[in-house]
Amino acid sequence: MADDLKFSWWQWLPIFRWRLLATVTSADEIPEQLPKNGAVLVGSENKPKWIGFDCPCRRGHRIVLNLDIARRPAWSISLSRWKRLSISPSIDYEGDNFRCHYFIRKGFVLWARDSF
Repeated sequence: MADDLKFSWWQWLPIFRWRLLATVTSADEIPEQLPKNGAVLVGSENKPKWIGFDCPCRRGHRIVLNLDIARRPAWSISLSRWKRLSISPSIDYEGDNFRCHYFIRKGFVLWARDSF
């Protein structure tokens, strides 16, 4: 992954809800470190391909979701008036000894009951 993308110091503050930080042309351009609650769009706003972010469980795994409706499974994203991120449907990640199952709605993470 590339680290050419730079974020302002204030974007690293842990006060923000989930939001879209930047748009890049390839998944290799998603930085290894992202600000808390920040996501990067791969592709363009008119033709999104992927979205990448660090899982909100904070165990250190990266989530990359397909946004191309021609491939399955596919997710969709939307931004609120205040640029807060929503992702549909839910995100369901299974690790070695844990499961992270959640929704991101208007910048908030809503954990499913079957998580952890």
